[in-house]
Amino acid sequence: MDNRPMSQIVNRRQPVTLPPQATVQEACRVMRDQRIGAILITDESGNLLGIFTGRDAVCRVVAEARNPASTVLEEVMTRNPDSMPAELHAIDALRLMWDGGFRHVPVTKQGRLAGIVSRGDFRGLEQARLDEETGYWETLR
Repeated sequence: MDNRPMSQIVNRRQPVTLPPQATVQEACRVMRDQRIGAILITDESGNLLGIFTGRDAVCRVVAEARNPASTVLEEVMTRNPDSMPAELHAIDALRLMWDGGFRHVPVTKQGRLAGIVSRGDFRGLEQARLDEETGYWETLR
């Protein structure tokens, strides 16, 4: 079913967060150890400041010959990432990712960070519906 609320998807585990002063090397180790593709960057109060992904590591650190041991996330994270409330549905997250060209979306509940979803969190029917929608819009171009 393609109308699962985001709250059903993000309740599996707490989001992995780091402060903006953490290094890229630290973030990459956490992503490796947790087997995740993105880290949410938060302040002391838990407010979402940014997101750091494997793509950021490649494009903003490695490709720019930055030192991962001394580069802090604040310098290379995507600031103020698009997010969505937990009350919306899985297809809404897929649409947001498709439109924005990214693979991870932070999810909020009552204005607070509740988790993160990635394209891999969605079922076949949800993916099929997005494929159908995008195919439809492509034919209208």
